[in-house]
Amino acid sequence: MFPIRDTQPSYSRPMVTILIIVLNVVVFLHEFTLDEYSRNYFISNYGLIPARFHASALITSMFLHGGWMHIIGNMWFLWIFGDNIEDVLGHTKYLVFYLLCGIAAGLTQTFFNVGSRLPMVGASGAIAGVMGAYLVKFPHSRIVTLVFVFFFITTIDVPAVLMLLYWFFIQIFNGIGSVGYSHLSQGGTAWFAHVGGFIAGILLVNLLGTREKYMRRQDLNW
Repeated sequence: MFPIRDTQPSYSRPMVTILIIVLNVVVFLHEFTLDEYSRNYFISNYGLIPARFHASALITSMFLHGGWMHIIGNMWFLWIFGDNIEDVLGHTKYLVFYLLCGIAAGLTQTFFNVGSRLPMVGASGAIAGVMGAYLVKFPHSRIVTLVFVFFFITTIDVPAVLMLLYWFFIQIFNGIGSVGYSHLSQGGTAWFAHVGGFIAGILLVNLLGTREKYMRRQDLNW
């Protein structure tokens, strides 16, 4: 299954979501122009490496990606879910929310892989936070999803609550399965970063408070 779009309307222009996507793309294109040695040095400097933890890497690692499919997948999910959460929180709070979710994701991954010398990169932990917030605010929204059935391709509308909870439990299951083996691999998915980011999003979206315009729309809908 692959999400195409959601059915929840957004009533404001997602300026911060667009800015985050642009920044990620610009940084990735810079990575792409580097030779292999320079690229590895760049990622080693700005990626999050648990064994030599630097607080600044919790932020910089969010804007690095390991390949074309990595960044395309992340930015696609951010575009689907981010506009609605930005609409709920407002631009400034949303930016703070996004960064806090990314930090929580990085700290969670570091806790479970404290001795790892492999750099963690990618926006998926912060985006997991956006998805967690979406679960809280729009559980009854429908996600138009691309489904492959043998040789046929079709779309179905999946309730957001089912899709997001299914995604979350897959992250937990794979994260538990990766314990004790991450030091043997040469890369892979930061499952616990997804888990940490998702939980942070659930907690933070209400803690930060929704903006007044969104609250007025909610009142009118009752």
